[in-house]
Amino acid sequence: MNNYQKLLILSFILVFWGCGHKEMQITSLEMLKGGKTFAVPTGTVADQFVLKKFPDAKLEYYNSVFDCSMAVKDGKADAVIYDLPILKNIAAKNEGLIVLDELLFDDQYGFAVRMGDTALKRAMDDVLVQLKSDGTYDDMLKRWFPSKGRVGPMPEFKFNPENDVLKFGTAAVTEPMSFVDSNKQVTGFDVEYACYIAKKLGKKIEVVDMEFGALLPALISGKVDMIGAGLSITGERAKKVLFSQCYYPSGIAAAVKDYGQKSPEPAGLKIKTLDDLKNKRIGVLLGSIHDAYATKEFPGAAIFQYPNISDLLFGLNSDKVDVAFFDHTSLKDILSKNPKLAILSKNVFTVPIAAGFNKENDKLRTRFNTFLKEIRSDGTYLDMVDRWMNKGLTKMPGIKSAKTNGLLKVGVVSDIGMPFTIMKDGKLVGFDIELATRFAAYAGLEFVPVDLPFGSLLASISTNKIDLITSSLMITPERKKQIDFSEPYYESGVSVVAKTINIVNPIEMEGTQVKETGNKTGTGNQSFFQVVTTSFYNNIILENRYLHIVEGLKVTVLISILAAILGTLIGGLVCYMRMSKRKLLSGSAKAYISLLRGIPVLVLLMIIYYVAFASVNINPVIVAIIAFGLNFGAYVSEMFRTGIESIDKGQKEAAIAGGFSKVQTFLYIIFPQALRYILPVYKGEFISLLKMTSIVGYIAVVDLTKAGDIIRSRTFDAFFPLIMVAVLYLFLAWLMTWALGRIEISVDPRKKQIKKMKEETR
Repeated sequence: MNNYQKLLILSFILVFWGCGHKEMQITSLEMLKGGKTFAVPTGTVADQFVLKKFPDAKLEYYNSVFDCSMAVKDGKADAVIYDLPILKNIAAKNEGLIVLDELLFDDQYGFAVRMGDTALKRAMDDVLVQLKSDGTYDDMLKRWFPSKGRVGPMPEFKFNPENDVLKFGTAAVTEPMSFVDSNKQVTGFDVEYACYIAKKLGKKIEVVDMEFGALLPALISGKVDMIGAGLSITGERAKKVLFSQCYYPSGIAAAVKDYGQKSPEPAGLKIKTLDDLKNKRIGVLLGSIHDAYATKEFPGAAIFQYPNISDLLFGLNSDKVDVAFFDHTSLKDILSKNPKLAILSKNVFTVPIAAGFNKENDKLRTRFNTFLKEIRSDGTYLDMVDRWMNKGLTKMPGIKSAKTNGLLKVGVVSDIGMPFTIMKDGKLVGFDIELATRFAAYAGLEFVPVDLPFGSLLASISTNKIDLITSSLMITPERKKQIDFSEPYYESGVSVVAKTINIVNPIEMEGTQVKETGNKTGTGNQSFFQVVTTSFYNNIILENRYLHIVEGLKVTVLISILAAILGTLIGGLVCYMRMSKRKLLSGSAKAYISLLRGIPVLVLLMIIYYVAFASVNINPVIVAIIAFGLNFGAYVSEMFRTGIESIDKGQKEAAIAGGFSKVQTFLYIIFPQALRYILPVYKGEFISLLKMTSIVGYIAVVDLTKAGDIIRSRTFDAFFPLIMVAVLYLFLAWLMTWALGRIEISVDPRKKQIKKMKEETR
């Protein structure tokens, strides 16, 4: 038998062995020896536990224990090492993971009280004995440590409001011991135990959520009466506080991949009717009538408010919410591109839609009502309804306008969706857009759309930033207090949507295939390259969507550079005032710095646009430059001051003694040296400014981030537009860092010399 034949036979053996080979299930800590790979969270001591037990282990670091667990589940690591209750919680909610029974190290959790508080300590121990004897403790274990599924819910405790308060300090960051649930309430095993203690003492519980590191100081100083948050009983801690008996035997455990279980299809939430939403997570559009309705009708539910339709859909598709409210008319477009979604309840309620006007602009409102009456009588309105609502067309008709009487600024939401408003081929189209365009032509005005987040529409019309709103705006009593409405021009129903798998009797919508979009959906069995190619086509090429990115990129760069220039000039002036010996100037500078550094940039932006320039017709881009310039100037002034003060005063004295004036001394001696200290910090602050400009969409500026939102509203692609925008911001940050780095080299003699030496050695 020659070597070729031997090799061929060996190959067959390896192939058949590989086909029949199954990954071996890890069942004990002994099987983790021999150089296995462990996933550990960055910034914790988990890696020390691993190396102490398995010196030859290979470590891979991840951001969180959840990421570590998913790495194990995906086969990227052999095990994750962490606290037992946390691993149990993750394994219960994620099929394909099991926690080994054997612990690496034992641990005991206890509640703690102040050293002299023996009465409270005895009460805690008595409660624990009672809970274990009557079976309540076992129920708690089943509730907070289920073998599969979610934890809880927390049982209801009723306390007499007139009773004394028992303050319980905890760090609500560790599910299932102590954490914040979907209703934004602190809950968990520890909190339930604390409630039983309060009941025993005839007091009412007050949960004080704080950082873990602040628990012991808060207890010792009397801010709280007892603490507990998966708190390990240690000798060192026992010197400062008095511990209860161990109420939960914990330890450091290992979770491994479960090869014996095939992850079943999720069973779903089994939602039958709207009554089942009382304890669910509901997604709504911020500031919409859906928001008010859900809050009123489902007080026990967790309401999640999203700024736009794209984010609301992403939340629903990614299980951040269980159900979501949408205008029923828009669902044809939404459901056609999201096949995993279905209608739970159709037309829960109907509300008339109308145009919105400033209360002091009754003349324009009356004119709109007259226009609306005319297009209803001549058949134009019925033709619009047929094209946009019934046929689902996306082509705007040609509308001629004299444009002789000025501008008509119309507030719109570009991502509200079909059939009302979408962005196609770089232009706004839809029923609301055609209606506003026809009215502008009727009035002899130039139609100027102002793209705003839905939540900013009422503020903009109230401050006369826009003349009217045509954005599927529903008439409500609350809104009537702020603005005036036209006669209704459409009546829309509101429907509840969820994942099909979560609905017992899902309602399908007829005709969900959107026409004239040309979207390449369906990624079934496509390769990674094909998926990327399809996403690139849908998000960049189709309907010339790259134009949004190009225009948004220009606006982002423009605002960043001009705001930086303005901020630098302001910073120089404020620095001069800050270093002045006149108390009025220095005090004013200090007040400016404290004020601007203390106000969030978004709040500052909104105040300047809607309050300071409320009565001024000003380009929102200019407002953005002013707002960011003012904020940037506060930080730059302190950079200048610290840089100047870092220069030895002796140099200033020597320069003046040598015949230099104060101005010459500053320009030729002090400032060039201070610049070496200023530029590195300035560079970092400028990059922060660049990234902060992503909020300008709140005042109708279409920047890079807003451009990505517009694209997402058409493609419903949750990831590609976001990744694309992130890459562009990363590129801009790199480019600006490089440019400022070149300036930094040019003013620093040492760096100049280093650069020259590197070039000579090439």
